[in-house]
Amino acid sequence: MTDDRVHLDIDAANGIARITIDNPERKNAYDPPMRQRMHELLDELADDDLVKVVVLRGSGGVFSTGADMNNAYNWYGGKNGAPTKSKRPSQRTRLLTDRRIFEFYQALIAYPKVTVAEVSGYALGGGLEMALAADIAVVGSDAVLGMPATRFLGPALGSLQLFFHRLGPVLARRLLLTGDSIQGAEVAHLGVFTEVVEPDQVEARAAWWAHKASRMPADGIVMAKQAFALVESLTAYAGEQHISPLVHTWGTNLQFAEGEFNFVKARAEHGARGAFERRDAHFNVPEP
Repeated sequence: MTDDRVHLDIDAANGIARITIDNPERKNAYDPPMRQRMHELLDELADDDLVKVVVLRGSGGVFSTGADMNNAYNWYGGKNGAPTKSKRPSQRTRLLTDRRIFEFYQALIAYPKVTVAEVSGYALGGGLEMALAADIAVVGSDAVLGMPATRFLGPALGSLQLFFHRLGPVLARRLLLTGDSIQGAEVAHLGVFTEVVEPDQVEARAAWWAHKASRMPADGIVMAKQAFALVESLTAYAGEQHISPLVHTWGTNLQFAEGEFNFVKARAEHGARGAFERRDAHFNVPEP
């Protein structure tokens, strides 16, 4: 499969590959074909003995806003998320679909090469997951980070073990239970990311870290990554391949009460832009 919205460049002399998400009109959001293409490229690079480091980045100064919400729920097979003939998708359909989605993030967590995330602009939803899953992440101080889709798809989104392990339970709960977005500068002191730097330094610093890691012996890298994966699977990610898709399937099969924000209904009535405007108005609670 090819997709011209995902680019691959290889610096063979230094053993560095770069995967670039190039969907600027959607702030580098990605749909299932784009995610599948990224997965395929990562698999190809894992088998390339000349590549030691993979840099994940976005075009136009934006990392990624995650899954494209124009296509939210469509991955379950029904138009605008509603199954055919007004019947909800079966749990078996939802679970199988979610397992395939989570395979991408699980593969990234356990990837055998060094991964470097070059995070500018936005890292939302799946974009935040990719940044957290990377071995080295360079984040702009003004980069916007969060899981805003929890405001209309439910607080059980994403790789929960990843969030709690990397962000810590307090910040993870805040982001998931409120849908808040924060700037990179707000977490600089927490050591969540390798570096939080000025916006104009992100690309250069990510390139520097990639070159630094590429000086390591290739066999040493893959052995270390396998050891890291084992340690984290025992201490942080035990059962993640089962828990995250299961909780996601259960948690996003929501019923909405009167007065609660229903993104899919709002999108059907007002379009995606109108739905986002109504979401922001609904969740705007001024501080006292």
